Formats: sequence, structure tokens, C-alpha cells
Amino acid sequence: MKVLVVGGGGREHAICWKLAQSPKVTELYCAPGNGGIAQVATCVPIKATDVDGMGKWAKENAMDFVMVAPDDPLALGMVDALEQAGIPAFGPRANAAIIEASKAFSKELMKKYHIPTAQYETFTDLDKALAYIRAQGAPIVVKADGLALGKGVVVASTVEEAEQAVREMMEDKKFGESGSTVVIEECMVGPEVTVLAFCDGEHLVPMLSSQDHKRAYDGNQGPNTGGMGAFCPSPKYTPEIAERCMKEIFLPTVAALKAEGRPFKGVIYFGLMLTKDGPRVVEYNARFGDPETQPILSMLDTDLLDIFQACVDGTLDQVDIKWKSGAACCLVLASGGYPVKYQSGYPISGLAEAEALGATVFHAGTKAEDGAVLTAGGRVLGVTATGGTLEEAIAAAYAAAKPISFQDMHFRTDIGKV
Repeated sequence: MKVLVVGGGGREHAICWKLAQSPKVTELYCAPGNGGIAQVATCVPIKATDVDGMGKWAKENAMDFVMVAPDDPLALGMVDALEQAGIPAFGPRANAAIIEASKAFSKELMKKYHIPTAQYETFTDLDKALAYIRAQGAPIVVKADGLALGKGVVVASTVEEAEQAVREMMEDKKFGESGSTVVIEECMVGPEVTVLAFCDGEHLVPMLSSQDHKRAYDGNQGPNTGGMGAFCPSPKYTPEIAERCMKEIFLPTVAALKAEGRPFKGVIYFGLMLTKDGPRVVEYNARFGDPETQPILSMLDTDLLDIFQACVDGTLDQVDIKWKSGAACCLVLASGGYPVKYQSGYPISGLAEAEALGATVFHAGTKAEDGAVLTAGGRVLGVTATGGTLEEAIAAAYAAAKPISFQDMHFRTDIGKV
């Protein structure tokens, strides 16, 4: 089969790496791809958000299957367009991808179908939002309604911080139109866990639980990023909690979307807070998380294309999804200054040495140029290793990262330990 993956980050590299292992995949393409993806797939220079261009290329080149990975093209209806062109595509249609594209929509859905989440209010008026913050006090959470590259959430520890966040979103348009509407909610307390789940519109199969480290610096300090590292499974996600999540959150979410005429096919990302009153939803995403995908797919023991096809065909209940024992850890190596201001275009050394130590180095922001691999983004690499225990997997990831270097390289030293 000729398969196309849409996207160009570390998540897409992990997806391509896993698909390349399928005996069914005879030709693998990625658009736009990156310097590392080029080692396992043919990169096509089409922007991930170019819905028309992607559909045209897929049709002209007779793709048998397309996997749409990032949030933007899903929200723009790329899966709808590919389906209309007669090409099977993995990912939710735009009317289901709205669970990520609009936080206000997802909160209303949870309220309507009694899915446990934080208390909240939605605002389009700045003065009313500021008045609500003053009345509620801090800590409090401010979220931009729309897509904001994983950075549109501020957990404010003071009223002043929350007011500033609202002003930046609504007045200064920090996230463009994504911040015209804001959701302000109570600050839930407890360990945060992510569960990604395959879904075919009716059936749902959770993947291994994971934990992501969002803050830029050690000790969970500094600004929010797209993720500085992740590991799986989470020791905090017990079989008892998993059972509650399935009954109270996962299956009700799938049923709710179906009842609303928005059947979800693809990957639902459940961001969960394990509060003293039980698990609650922090947020939904409509796709694989990044960097959670890197360790999770490293543990998958089933043909990924078989799972993707079953999700599209509505036969997920007929696939036996298996996982390796042990654990996996992904350490993100980022450009100095990320997520604010950083330089790129620096040569990267030590990649072969890292892989020789048994890790898989997924490329997030790189480009290949004249035989060299250069930095080309904020998050540059995701060094991913597995082990018999979580401690072993973490140690292996850090050991493999040692030979790698590029100018101003930055990473956290406490992934999996806090």
C-alpha cells in the first residue's frame, strides 16, 4: 500500500517509523516531513495545512491511505476532503475534531453529558472575564478557546497573572482569533495523566497511559511548551482508575460525540487530572500527543496500519492490540530560548552514536542540508528509549542523549522524576 502521513514533527517521525515496520506498507510518504523522517519516508514539500494541495497530490499519486496527524489540518477538514476524493483517511472529520479546536465546545459537551471536568465559565467580553477572575480568586486556569500550539493554557497562581493572561489573549491577540473566546476554570489539583485512545466512532481502545512534562525548566518551572519529555506507562494510573475512566469518561465521550452527529474516528487524547474526588478531564485533543506518541509507539506490538484501517472501517473491536512489557521514555532536546525566542540552523552531531546506544532518535525540528542535519525548530529531537522498568528507560534515554550536541542545546534533567 502507498501511505501518506501529514505533518512534520517528532510525532510524525514516530508514526512513520512505526508504519515503515508494517509489511503492508510498500511506499511511505510524509508531507512536509523533516530531516529525520526523510530516512524512513519520502518527504513531499506540501504544508500540513494545505488541504487542497494535499488532496490533489494524494489523488494524483494514487495514495491508498492517508494519516492526518496535526490538529490544524484536522480542524480545517482535511479528512473530509480526502474522503470526498475517495481516499481512506485516518483522523476525525472537522465536526468531531472540534473537541480540540474549541475548548468552549468540549466543555459544553462534558456539561451536557455529565462527564467529570473542572467548573468553568466561557467569555467573549474582556471586562466580564476580568470581573469573574476577581470574584473567583486564584489559583485559576485561563484557556484560549481555539488552537494555540499547546501553549494557550495559563495556570495562574495570582489574580494579577490571570488578568494578564486574559488581556494577552483577548486584547493583545497573542494567539490570534483563538483567544477571542476564553474559558476560565477552577484549578484542579492532583497528578496529571494522559491517555490516548484509538476510536472507530463506536468502539474505543486506550493505549498505555503516559505523562508529559510541559514546563520548560527543571522542577516544572518556566513557561509552558509543547512538551519537554514524556514517559509511559504512568505508575499513577492504576487498574482501578483505568476502570473508572473507561466507565465515567472514555465511553461517555465517544457516545456523546456520536449522539451529537459527530462520530469520532481517529485518536482521542484524554488529558486527565486524578483529583481526590476521582479522575476529571483537563482537556481533549483530537490526535496523537507530542511527545507522548514517541514512547507509546515504542511500546506498541501490533501493526499500526492494521489499527488505523480498523478505525476507519469501524472494526476496531476485531483487532487485538498488544503492548510490550516494561516502560519507555522520551527526552526532548530543544533550542536554547524555546519556547520564546531561539535561533536555528545549527549542525547536530552525535546522532549515530545515540542510536548505537539502543535509543531511537525522533526528529522534531530538523532539516537535512548538504549531508548534514541542522536544527530547524524549537523542539529539535526526541531521544526515546525503552527498558524493563521506568527507571531503566529514563536512564537509557539520558545516556543516549549524551553524545548529541548542537549550539545552545537545552533539555530538562528531571523527566520522569517529578
